[in-house]
Amino acid sequence: MNLLSNDGHVIDSLRSLISFSKGTSYVETRYQARVTTEVTFVNGELERIRVAENRGCGIRVLVNGCWGFSSTNNLSLLKESLSDAISAARVLAQAKKNKVKGLAKSKMVTGTFQTSSNGNLSDIDIEQKVQVAKEGEKAARSNRAVKAASCGYRETLDHKAIVNSDGADVEIFDSKPEFSVVAIAKRGSQSATAHEGIGVTGGWNDLFKKSHLEYALTASERAAKLLDAKQVRGSKSTIILDPAMVGLLSHEAIGHTVEADFVLSGSVVKNKMGEQVASELVTLVDSGKSEIANNAGGTIIVDDEGVDAGRTAIIEKGILKSFLHNRESAMIFGIEPTGNARAFQYDDEPLIRMRNTFIEPGTDKLEDMIKDTKHGYVVKGAKNGQADANGEFMFGAEEVYLIENGEVKQLMRGASISGNAFEVLRSVDLVGDEFHYDIGTGYCGKYQPAKVDGGGPYIRCIAVIGGQQ
Repeated sequence: MNLLSNDGHVIDSLRSLISFSKGTSYVETRYQARVTTEVTFVNGELERIRVAENRGCGIRVLVNGCWGFSSTNNLSLLKESLSDAISAARVLAQAKKNKVKGLAKSKMVTGTFQTSSNGNLSDIDIEQKVQVAKEGEKAARSNRAVKAASCGYRETLDHKAIVNSDGADVEIFDSKPEFSVVAIAKRGSQSATAHEGIGVTGGWNDLFKKSHLEYALTASERAAKLLDAKQVRGSKSTIILDPAMVGLLSHEAIGHTVEADFVLSGSVVKNKMGEQVASELVTLVDSGKSEIANNAGGTIIVDDEGVDAGRTAIIEKGILKSFLHNRESAMIFGIEPTGNARAFQYDDEPLIRMRNTFIEPGTDKLEDMIKDTKHGYVVKGAKNGQADANGEFMFGAEEVYLIENGEVKQLMRGASISGNAFEVLRSVDLVGDEFHYDIGTGYCGKYQPAKVDGGGPYIRCIAVIGGQQ
């Protein structure tokens, strides 16, 4: 993959641009070339096929304690774009009272990097990508009970170059494909929806380690079974969360509360550093690397400030250890940045964002966790949800299995789980030894999209579970 085949001079242009940045205390140039491919089938019809390319450069400067930003898709206008960014910062500096105190020092990354990929996506023709979506949608409707279905394939290929005045000089190649299926079963006025999918950082063979038809048939079968499932009665119960639910909880209800910009705005963890906020069995991590399991969807090698996107232990054995930082917030807190500055496209400014957020596995077997539960539920299939700055959350789950006297009894209709995330994590008494990333088809929507992932082992905890149509 070489998206810059016609713009091979671009990195030299970014380097030379730094010398024209007099009057700035910092300048950051970021070039990005992106190709996005999307295919969608709905109810047997090709609904959408799209291949889109965009490329351009974003320039961010720090002048008199204020940021200025400009972007252009015309590489012949880089100097003019730099001048616009400097002018914007100077104007803002005349009016803004709360100014940037500085940027924390960090070793700037240099070199060329490529995410691991088995099966180059550029070598797979568009006809094959259309075919997997077509076959997936058809397989999802193979069950008589399924009356509607959709299937989509999407991939993003990025080639990025980052050069800044503090020494970053990197070139990055990245590929992120995803595949998803939705099956809707109906009987009279009753309906049930099931989703299956996968999103990874990697190649075609990384995405389809198991057949695309397997995802479709699983969704179809589950939707049909859910038609006959009973509703869950609302109560505070012992629940065993699957890796997808653990990933959703880790990202939405914990991860956002520890992003330093939210911390500075007064999130619930603002004054809890060093305190026990979870069971000692819980270690919760955000990492740019694909730790424990391969091909996590939120994997990045370097963040958009040129900082290594390494591992940050947010909670370690129950103790709050770190927030997530860019260089500006790290300066305020007097620590090193954590590599969490991310921009979705070249014309977006970097924000503090998560990467792969997960709970580390423990030593318990799932079957033993179930046998040890007198009454409770296994909760699987993260759907959606919401959480606030206090850690209060409500998430939808697609399937729930009743546990009575240590045995799984029956499938029940999807439910919602709710509570305070930190109270839920304090109640964790068993942590499974399996580990999966399982929210890689999702995007985080904090002001701009970001490709993220999350997961973990099965964990047993206490939360409020309620029925949901």
